[in-house]
Amino acid sequence: MENIKNNILEINNLKTSFYTHVGEVQAVRGVSFKMEKGEILGIVGESGSGKSVTALSVMKLIDHPGKIKDGEIIFNNQDITNYSHKKMSNMRGNEIAMIFQDPMTSLNPVISVKNQMIEVIRRHQMLSKREATETAIKMLNMVGIPEAEKRINSYPHEFSGGMRQRVMIATALSCNPKLLIADEPTTALDVTIQAQILDIMKNITNELNTSIILITHDLGVIAGLCTNIIVMYGGKIMEKGSVEDIFYNPQHPYTKGLLKSVPRMDSEEKGRLVPIQGSPPDLLNPPAGCPFSTRCPHVMKICLDEAVPNFKVDKFHTSACWLLHDDAPTVEGYQKGCVEID
Repeated sequence: MENIKNNILEINNLKTSFYTHVGEVQAVRGVSFKMEKGEILGIVGESGSGKSVTALSVMKLIDHPGKIKDGEIIFNNQDITNYSHKKMSNMRGNEIAMIFQDPMTSLNPVISVKNQMIEVIRRHQMLSKREATETAIKMLNMVGIPEAEKRINSYPHEFSGGMRQRVMIATALSCNPKLLIADEPTTALDVTIQAQILDIMKNITNELNTSIILITHDLGVIAGLCTNIIVMYGGKIMEKGSVEDIFYNPQHPYTKGLLKSVPRMDSEEKGRLVPIQGSPPDLLNPPAGCPFSTRCPHVMKICLDEAVPNFKVDKFHTSACWLLHDDAPTVEGYQKGCVEID
């Protein structure tokens, strides 16, 4: 992971705020991570944790009153932090693409799927209308739209929710982007369709070697899909690691709380799901210490007063929790004595 040339994306100390009439909402507060080419990275957390704002910052789609305050965004070995609007417009859809939670708000209801897809393809590639149509049909076939040659002439309202989401994925992939960001792509779908959409995304990485960031509030959605997981809360990264690290050796109380609120087939405990008590922090006045301190069952004084460094649990597994410090009290399930890495 430290091989920069093999990284498709590197984010360093990203800070994004929204300047409202009541003050500065610090939506993303110093986020840093790397992802390799061909990787499927899951970003998990409750609503308001900063997941979507992080993704929109990468896409440079933060509109007024929002602003990227600080940080560095390196995509495919290019520093795009200060790219102009025109330069980013050429990159969006071509090298980086994004699909959203509700395809009905992303697809124009009065324009056929064919014309919408052709517009995207021809904007970024020097293709004739016929060639663009062929590419569009090919992509619709890839994502499992039956009779794509006929259905491409349909309008969005003539498709089911799952089929509309497939159209969005096909459109996003039509220019063969290096990175696909999927923001809650399965939330409005039933579980059967969810599984189909996730299978499509997994096949995409195998066939096209496209890297994917999957943003969700549900750890269960990414269990069988992602390579690595980032857990966000209060605009910060609480924990990073492989799927095995996060599911079988979680080292942050927030991660453990998320896992307890999700049903698991491999769990020996057959009791009720346990919700996380309390409310997320107010990002107009974020806490000085750990953002999870007001909801944490193991909170200590230092958690309230001092920002938490990242502790190295394993080779690529890190957690921002004071319980991992050598001087912390011993709590079952936490790996005390980890080394601070920042």
